[in-house]
Amino acid sequence: MTDPARGTTQRNGTTSPRYGNRPTMKDVAARAGVGLKTVSRVVNSEPGVTPDTERRVQEAITALGFRRNDSARILRKGRTASVGLVLEDLADPFYGPLSRAVEEVARDHGALLINGSSAEDPAREQELVLALCARRVDGLVVIPAGDDHRYLEPEISAGVATVFVDRPAGRIDCDAVLSDSFGGARDAVAHLIAHGHRRIGFIGDQPRIHTAIERLRGYRAAMSVAGLPVNEAWMSLGATDPSRVLAAAEAMLSGPEPVTALFAGNNRVTVTAVRVLAARPGRTALVGFDDFELADLLSPGVTVVAQDAAQLGRTAANMLFRRLEGANEEPRQVVLPTRLIARGSGEIPPAHRVAS
Repeated sequence: MTDPARGTTQRNGTTSPRYGNRPTMKDVAARAGVGLKTVSRVVNSEPGVTPDTERRVQEAITALGFRRNDSARILRKGRTASVGLVLEDLADPFYGPLSRAVEEVARDHGALLINGSSAEDPAREQELVLALCARRVDGLVVIPAGDDHRYLEPEISAGVATVFVDRPAGRIDCDAVLSDSFGGARDAVAHLIAHGHRRIGFIGDQPRIHTAIERLRGYRAAMSVAGLPVNEAWMSLGATDPSRVLAAAEAMLSGPEPVTALFAGNNRVTVTAVRVLAARPGRTALVGFDDFELADLLSPGVTVVAQDAAQLGRTAANMLFRRLEGANEEPRQVVLPTRLIARGSGEIPPAHRVAS
């Protein structure tokens, strides 16, 4: 029973502080009428305890609400059985399956996953990464916001295994697992060209981000292979907030030579582009990079270049635990393929075909 006024808890007729006074193994030993070493053996599943004594110790553990403190064990073993995951944005649905996959691999290895968000801020990324290292995580999976990761060199040298996901590390050699952003973007634009489009707009993420640059490069490559000119007004990189994307899309879709199709550089851009096109007369083709929920239920369904976010996370986590288990090899970069899913929006022909 808790006494709210005094912040205390009544336990078996005795009063103890409600917070900050956890029962210890000494408390368990006293209640069970055994020695401290006996409690230690039971807690750590070691042999040498009779069934009756083990039962008494377990009953005392349950009654007192005892939980083992792993700090001493961590200091002895030098491992915390925990890994950190630094994401760009916890609210972005792309990172849900990625995070879940990392967590499942960590769990299979008996490790706890601790995650946090950089909010696409390089300074916050560094602060979060170093905070996790200070808490002695064994390894890190990082989706980088910045482009200079030399601050991690002392941690990696000290044994913190690190794998980068979605984007490579900046200015250090480190394991990385990426999607084929260049190839996926090239395929998306080639798909629009194959359906008759010659004026295609690209709206992407901020130019300091590796994936944004790779997708722009894929866009340019597809246009070049098709022998099509690229107007600078058809390309826009920047923040993915709706107001910026809306302004960019409206500019490309207006004027004497509007684009007849849009290629959106990530799921947030695609969602805003869908809203923009829904409010305009006529039908404009659209292909987005990244699949998103309900994309197949819109009319028309949204054609996308899909990444396998779960596979990204799973591959990165497996690489991390290989390092933790002693793999001593040069840093590797794994590039996973993307897949174009045609649902209707990318197959809309231009209203007025333009001669190539």
